[in-house]
Amino acid sequence: MARIIGGLAVSHTPTIGFAVDHDKQQEAAWAPIFEGFEPIRAWLQEQRPDVLFYIFNDHVTSFFFDHYSAFTLGVDDRYGVADEGGNPRELPPVGGHAALSRHIGESLMADEFDMSFFRDKPLDHGFFSPMSALLPCADGWPLRIVPLQVGVLQLPIPSARRCYKLGQALRRAIESYPEDLKVAIVATGGVSHQVHGERCGFNNPEWDAQFIELLVDDPERLTEMTVAEYATLGGMEGAEVITWLIMRGALSARVDKLHQDYYLPSMTGIATLLLQNRDQALPAPAIERHRRHMRHQLAGAEQLEGTYPYTLERSAKGYRLNKFLHRMIEPQWRQRFLAEPEALYAEAGLCEEERDLLRRRDWRGLIHYGVIFFVLEKLGAVLGVSNLDIYAAMRGQSLEDFMKTRNQQVRYSVAGKAPR
Repeated sequence: MARIIGGLAVSHTPTIGFAVDHDKQQEAAWAPIFEGFEPIRAWLQEQRPDVLFYIFNDHVTSFFFDHYSAFTLGVDDRYGVADEGGNPRELPPVGGHAALSRHIGESLMADEFDMSFFRDKPLDHGFFSPMSALLPCADGWPLRIVPLQVGVLQLPIPSARRCYKLGQALRRAIESYPEDLKVAIVATGGVSHQVHGERCGFNNPEWDAQFIELLVDDPERLTEMTVAEYATLGGMEGAEVITWLIMRGALSARVDKLHQDYYLPSMTGIATLLLQNRDQALPAPAIERHRRHMRHQLAGAEQLEGTYPYTLERSAKGYRLNKFLHRMIEPQWRQRFLAEPEALYAEAGLCEEERDLLRRRDWRGLIHYGVIFFVLEKLGAVLGVSNLDIYAAMRGQSLEDFMKTRNQQVRYSVAGKAPR
């Protein structure tokens, strides 16, 4: 059974990564940052967690406002370093624990948190800035992660209370995962700072200290505050510390504070906090009851003949092929597909089984493999195959026999009108 061994909180200012990359750890202006990190580094080395559940916010790098979600969970196998405008940092990608991610996602959705999920997105300084100071990575990162991106830049954002409740649900999710894993919860961001407008440069060390004290001993009090109150006390961007309540909500009511430090070198108060969890495993029947709760909405669907719910597991298996077919929305891609399909298969890294399914236009086989129908109809539009032809093939019928089961004898596709 997975267990949460502790929670840690760190600022994620790019100051930290800059100092690491330019070997400034021993210089007077920078050394206090790394002295504050040292007890956490030692704890991670001693405890050796298998997974970090990592809470951060992206800085308009991989997540833009064309689609901006409150809670976005990574479900990938690896996460690279994002380019934030001046080339990416020279750090290796970090591995993701995709199976645990999917389990957590299913559990949080069952607990009525409306999650988004992401793949193929590199992570910016919200992740890699503190990570590069906390863990060695020259030979690869020593653990895997489950990243949670919290949308706190475009209002409205989640409330402090919602973040705390998410943490409580996260605890149920992790502790119901059947594999024996040691998990640490990492919260990043803050503390007090503001980086825009005439109030730019605002800090409030007194509030930072009070916030951390309440976070440790009385987190419920912090859930009573509004975003405006957080912004007033800690700066507009400093309001991102509500995400620390996710970490605190995932821990036991009483925790042991092993380390706390604070340093204000320039724009952002840099805080570090390390909490030891007093975890007590629930009885097995309670854990199994939660797993049934997770499966409740789909219970019985497995008995529906010829039906394949598009779960996170199916999405992961068919992701490469679905991505290939999704690109049929790009005129140049579909032109190349019609002209040189084999070259495109190689470019996309499709395996031989995936290529064979496409060559044979095996519509039913593609569904069985893990392709979602709504990219199949895009492929059909490119090939001049109607939706009805695809439906018939999936049923194992001729088009003529399938049409006999329909009220109207019509054929259609998602293709637009051909240009005159």
